[in-house]
Amino acid sequence: MLATRTRSGLVETVHEGAVAIMDHESRLVAWSGEIDRPFFLRSSAKPFQAAISLEAGASLEPSEIALASSSHDGDPVHIAIVRRILERAGLTEDDLQCPPNWPLGVTARHRLIGSGHQKRSRIWHNCSGKHAAWLAACQARGWPIETYLDPEHPLQVKIQDFVSKLGDYPTGPVGVDGCGAPVLRTTVRAMAVMFSRLGTDNRLSEVFQAMHRFPSLVSGVGNGDASIAIATNSAAKRGALGCIGIAVHQQFGVAAKSWDGSDQVAAMAAAVALKLVGGFTPAIERSLSDVTGRLIEGGGQPVGRLEPHLELQWSRAE
Repeated sequence: MLATRTRSGLVETVHEGAVAIMDHESRLVAWSGEIDRPFFLRSSAKPFQAAISLEAGASLEPSEIALASSSHDGDPVHIAIVRRILERAGLTEDDLQCPPNWPLGVTARHRLIGSGHQKRSRIWHNCSGKHAAWLAACQARGWPIETYLDPEHPLQVKIQDFVSKLGDYPTGPVGVDGCGAPVLRTTVRAMAVMFSRLGTDNRLSEVFQAMHRFPSLVSGVGNGDASIAIATNSAAKRGALGCIGIAVHQQFGVAAKSWDGSDQVAAMAAAVALKLVGGFTPAIERSLSDVTGRLIEGGGQPVGRLEPHLELQWSRAE
């Protein structure tokens, strides 16, 4: 069990899930739950997809690497950077193949609707940074841009191969993600290995540094992954339906999955796991108090709490 939600003295919900922690050499330190149960990596794959965009020749500045790794809120700074990636590659938002959408962030969405926008846009999709980086890589390598989402496209084949080897786990058969991209299979164990290597492997150092330097570009202010990356020496990336990975530089890789798809519970479990392996100072604990526990309101008053119940099993090496 990862967490419970209590209201007026009654437990309303119980959240089951899994957590794994790997050390800097990708050895299992501790775990909880079914860490070998498969699920889709969703947007937690973006740091590794961004690494392949760079390897394939996409010319990206650090802020652009952060956007390529992001599930952004659609704030003006996010959209401006996505446009810059496209323009440098000689492309426009019409070349994006993510579906038209409103921004993920509520403030950004309300601002656009309030200013008179009536139609969704591809560039507002939270995955547009990843797609723009993919298009830039295709332009650099001379690969077709019309089919860049096909699982058999050279870019997607490279991504699947890289992520499979990085996590020591086969990513196929792939599915279709919400943005139309191939979505990769993983487990909590494999995901923790991948994020351990994000914080240690030189091939991923540009991505790690960009994500740690610009967490509000990778996510959005107030989101669990951004809060964790701001408070700790880490890069963090959430994925849809309750998964998150944390790469603590040269120390740990942490992965969490809430089986009911709760992003809030997954972020809580990952942060608490990091705390339990000694990754928190008192200052970090205070700064992440909204991530590791959340008040439940009724009628505008506190009436309960979402709180963690994570119990780790420790490896014999520890």
